[in-house]
Amino acid sequence: MLHERAEAGVKLSFPGKALARRISRKVRPHVQRTVAKYSAGSEAEQARNLLIEGDNLQALVTLYRERGHVDLILTDPPYNTGNDFRYNDKWDHDPNDAGIGDIVSADDRAKHTKWMKFMFPRLRLMKQMLKPSGVLAICIDHRELFHLGQMLDEIFGEQNRLAIINWQKITSPKNHDQGVSTATEYVLVYAKNDEAVSTGRIRRSDKTAAGYVNPDSDPRGAWAPSDSTLMGASTHPGQVYGIQNPFTGRLHYPQEGRCWRNERRKMKAAVEEWGVTYEDRDLDDGLRPALLIKGARNPLTEDYASDAVVAAAQEKALAVRSQDWPRYFWRNDQRRRPGHGELRYKTYLEEVAGGVVPTTFWASTEETQELELGSISWPHKESGTSEIGVRELNAVVGRGHGFDTVKPMKLIQKIVQLWCPPDGTVVDPFAGSGTTGHAVLALNQTEGARRRFILIEQGRPEKGDSYARSLTADRLARVISGDWADGKGSPLPGGFEFRQLTKRVDAQALLQMEREEMVDTVVSSYFDSSRRRGPNLERCADRSYSYLVAKNADDEGFYLVWDGPDQNTDFTEDVWEACVQEGEQANLKPKYHVYARFNLFPTTGVHFYQIPDRILADFGLDVRTDSYAEDDEEDQE
Repeated sequence: MLHERAEAGVKLSFPGKALARRISRKVRPHVQRTVAKYSAGSEAEQARNLLIEGDNLQALVTLYRERGHVDLILTDPPYNTGNDFRYNDKWDHDPNDAGIGDIVSADDRAKHTKWMKFMFPRLRLMKQMLKPSGVLAICIDHRELFHLGQMLDEIFGEQNRLAIINWQKITSPKNHDQGVSTATEYVLVYAKNDEAVSTGRIRRSDKTAAGYVNPDSDPRGAWAPSDSTLMGASTHPGQVYGIQNPFTGRLHYPQEGRCWRNERRKMKAAVEEWGVTYEDRDLDDGLRPALLIKGARNPLTEDYASDAVVAAAQEKALAVRSQDWPRYFWRNDQRRRPGHGELRYKTYLEEVAGGVVPTTFWASTEETQELELGSISWPHKESGTSEIGVRELNAVVGRGHGFDTVKPMKLIQKIVQLWCPPDGTVVDPFAGSGTTGHAVLALNQTEGARRRFILIEQGRPEKGDSYARSLTADRLARVISGDWADGKGSPLPGGFEFRQLTKRVDAQALLQMEREEMVDTVVSSYFDSSRRRGPNLERCADRSYSYLVAKNADDEGFYLVWDGPDQNTDFTEDVWEACVQEGEQANLKPKYHVYARFNLFPTTGVHFYQIPDRILADFGLDVRTDSYAEDDEEDQE
């Protein structure tokens, strides 16, 4: 159900929504245990990328140090097709309940409500993970398209909806479909803040360049005709009005929902480059005053075709047209009469040297259109198909993986190219077979980029199938090593660390940890607020040290004084001397970051982190109460 808000827009209502809003506040972070067997790459590369096995709601909360610093969340959640996701009713009150829930069947009358209750808290946490310029791109099909869009409109704001991408998943219609074959699926794209987001360009091809011509011998070189309007009529009403064509006297308006691409002053100057003087005139058409040829008749109520002022303007415009045309130009009509068509805008080839903008139809990047990113259709040649995605997965890991539908690499790579900078971070909370990680590794190689990825996957524990290990990690390890099942792979630079979510984090749990568990916790929780981008700590490959466990990018050592809950846990002078010796042996700088229970030897050159307080704080927990530090202002209702 939708309710109109007093201020603007609509608000979605569904049974259990209030509980779903509060769930993210109640989820507790969990300990992350590193499983070296399923990790791949060098220690340095493992520190860059993560594959986390566990519930994604718990994992998103556990990744507190990444909050507000993710460039792109790209994910493919369950589509609610029946028997593809679980829901535990106990989560309504305790999202930390260990039960995995029951499969929601296709004939469950509450399946849509359960799906929304499942997704809503996850979407809220995804938004919190994004940096101000970050973007969420989420795949969906027709079954929950409208529900998902309504939730995203409420959580992100309708004004932050960047695109509804329509991509072609199959190339042949299915005869068993009812009435209309569902050949496409969707990607909903939302910005955390549409004023801060930057959409990248698609690499320009030779065919694209061939679409740029220079029929008027413009000194700036080849150009292509583009739209003279933009989306935004509702937010820019001052740029919605009529402009009179000097060749015909006819009045031209932006299409519904669109506005002229520049403010009135600039648009007036642009059309006056045709040698004609314009004036503002109110035509009682319900819009802002029109730009009319000075002294011309009202084109809405009078015969403009026989207007002497228009005839004089046409003569001047034709004289200008015999030279190089102004940037805003009147194109020919279908009968090829000069200037009788719509107002257009020149886009110069030199301006798209770095690539072309995505358009309302992806194939138009191979033509001469430059349209705003809105509802985009990506045919299979541009996005790939689900069948291609399955073949790509088969090539890497072999058949028998159990995935019937897999997103194609080309689709995922295009989204990454558009909304994640070369040194950015991509998070996929529903990692599945690992296509997002594969796409990032492949793009890094071809573009010389250094993007990071964080993947989260639980697998199907009800079937004893932890395919975070058996499939996702296997695929990533194979593309890194080049050991593809079909024998045709080439190694990709990179690596990842495999972590498993285990017990909940609180002060008591931390103080009962064994050493290796504490090492994992320190490495996974620590962050330097001045060094958010990129990995924070690189685990030491040499496990023989008594205290040295990791180093940062500045080659400063991190030392853990913890032999277990009932053993040595305090920083003393003897421990200090051992830390200095280990740091020198590892060729690290004489700056010491020390984790311990108590500091019994204060000295210079040591940054001391008390256990459990510092770790609780790095997980976003209040050190006094162990309560989760939820800071989402949207809950203030």
